[in-house]
Amino acid sequence: MMKETSKMVYMCVKAHDGENITAQDIANETGIPLKSVNGIVTQSFCRHKDANKNPEPLMERIPAEAVDPDTGLHRPIKLIRLTDAGRDFDIEAACAPADED
Repeated sequence: MMKETSKMVYMCVKAHDGENITAQDIANETGIPLKSVNGIVTQSFCRHKDANKNPEPLMERIPAEAVDPDTGLHRPIKLIRLTDAGRDFDIEAACAPADED
C-alpha cells in the first residue's frame, strides 16, 4: 500500500505528463518537502516492482540543463517523467488498504 504523499506526487506528475517538471516543481505544488519528494520518486516510482517482483519503473529522471535567469549560468537538473507503465498505473488500487481475511 502506498502512502498518501506518494499518491500526491504521482498525481502531480501525471497532471503534468509531457511537461518539463522537476522535484522542486512537485514540492512547490504539493507542499511536500523537496527531500521527501526526491525520496518518494526514487523509492516508490523509479524503483517500483511489479507483482512478480520484477523491476517496473513508473517514473524516470531525465538529465537536462537549466539557465539561471539572473546569472546566465547553466546548471544540470533532472526532469521527472512518467514511463509507459507509469501512465497505465492504477494509483487508487495501490493506495487502497489491503483486504484482510
